[in-house]
Amino acid sequence: QMLAMGRALMTQPKVLLLDEPSMGLSPIMVDKIFEVVNDIHSQGVTILLVEQNASRALAAANRGYVMESGLITMTGAGKDLLNDPKVRAAYLGE
Repeated sequence: QMLAMGRALMTQPKVLLLDEPSMGLSPIMVDKIFEVVNDIHSQGVTILLVEQNASRALAAANRGYVMESGLITMTGAGKDLLNDPKVRAAYLGE
């Protein structure tokens, strides 16, 4: 995953599309991936992130979208969605 991100960054993109960058990684590497994602974003790169780890993705996101059966059912600031009771119950196991 890190190699794929590095290769993509070599082209100095304005937008980076990431599909499940944390899939199959150890918890320590997941932390590293999200550190790198935040660093890339802080350098002015827009990131479109598709991620099953909803809590990590929403914590890092400026804006989030919740999809159910291919339809967008909720949208808002990442931190607002992270704290939404419906999102917490459906996607965060609370």
